[in-house]
Amino acid sequence: MRVGVPKEIKNHEYRVGLTPDSVREMVAHGHEVFVEAMAGAGIGATDADYRDAGAAVLTSAREVFDAATMIVKVKEPQAGERAMLRPDHILFTYLHLAPDAEQTADLVRSGATCIAYETVLAADGSLPLLAPMSQVAGRLAVTSGAKCLEREQGGSGTLIGGVPGVAPAKVVVIGGGVVGSNSIAMALGLGADVTVLDRNVTVLTELSHTFGPALKTVYSTRSALEKHVLEADLVIGAVLVAGAAAPKLVTADLVRRMKAGSVLVDVAIDQGGCFETSRPTTHSDPTYIVDDVVHYCVANMPGAVPRTSTFALNNVTLPFALALANKGPKAALIDDPLFLPGLNVIGGHVTCKAVSEALGYDYVDPAEALQTTGIKAA
Repeated sequence: MRVGVPKEIKNHEYRVGLTPDSVREMVAHGHEVFVEAMAGAGIGATDADYRDAGAAVLTSAREVFDAATMIVKVKEPQAGERAMLRPDHILFTYLHLAPDAEQTADLVRSGATCIAYETVLAADGSLPLLAPMSQVAGRLAVTSGAKCLEREQGGSGTLIGGVPGVAPAKVVVIGGGVVGSNSIAMALGLGADVTVLDRNVTVLTELSHTFGPALKTVYSTRSALEKHVLEADLVIGAVLVAGAAAPKLVTADLVRRMKAGSVLVDVAIDQGGCFETSRPTTHSDPTYIVDDVVHYCVANMPGAVPRTSTFALNNVTLPFALALANKGPKAALIDDPLFLPGLNVIGGHVTCKAVSEALGYDYVDPAEALQTTGIKAA
C-alpha cells in the first residue's frame, strides 16, 4: 500500500497522522510511505526523522495525495484536501460527519472510502480510537476553563482551587465518560468543588468508587441539570452519542440565567456541541461571550498539546492502519466486526446510520457496501 501523511492544515493543528516510529512499522510491513515536508514539526519530528524511518518526503499535500492510495490524518479533511480525494483513496482520520453537511457532501461526491476513528468500536462498546483524545481533551477542558475564569478573559475572576478562607470554583461536568472522568480528575486535583451529572447509575457508581466523597455524583434530570448549571462557575460539556450530533442539553434560556462571568467549555463541539449557544472556535480565537457567559468551544482541543496527543493517538490507530494497508479495506473491515463501524462513507454511499439520520442520506449497511463497491485489495 502507498500511504500518505499530509501536514495538518486546520487552524493551529500541530498533530500528525503518523509518527516516525509508526512510519517505520509501515515500511517494515512492505508499504511505501509519503510524508509532506514539515508534517511532523509540531511534535518535534523533522523531515530527516521521517526519511530515516523509510518515508519519502514530498514538498506539498498535492504530491502526497497524488502518490498515495491511503491517506492517514488526524483532523477531518478541509475543503482543499477534500478536493484532492479520488475514488480509489482510503481516508483514515477523525471525521465527525453528523454536524458537518458540507464535509459529508464532499466525501460522498469524492467516491472515496472514508473511515472515521471516532466510530470504531471496542468489545465493550467503547470507542478506542477516540479515547486517548478524550483523555487529553478532558484534562485540557479544566485548565482552559480555569484560564477563562480569569477576569482578563471575561470570567468572574475566580481561582479554580480557591485559597484558604476562600471557596474554590464550583465545576459541573455533564457526562461521566472518558472526557468527563478526566475532567473530574483534573478539577479535583486543582482543588475545585466538583459535581458530575450522568443518566447512567452504573457510571455514577464507578466514578464515586474512583474519586470518593470529594466528588458529588448526581443523576441527570432536567431539574438537576438546571440547578447545578445555574450554581456553577465552570461547566464542562462532556456528552457523546457515537457518530451522532450531540444533544443540546443546556439551552440558550439557561445560559441567559447563568452567573455573569461563568464559563462553558464544550468538548462535544466536534459533534455539534451540547450547549445551544455553542459554535466552533479556534486556538487563535478560542472564546466568545454570550449573555456574560464565556464560551470555550475549540474544535481541536488536543492540538494544543500535539506531541502528547499524537503519540497517544498513534498507540491506538497504528494497528488499524496496518490492517488497512496489509489487507486492503474490504478484508480489514469485514474481518473485524468492531472495525467495520468505522466505515462512514464509501463509493458515494453513507454507511453510518447516525450520519444518514442526521443529514438525510439513504443508509447503506457497511458490509453490503463493501461487497458491492469496487474497491481494490491491498
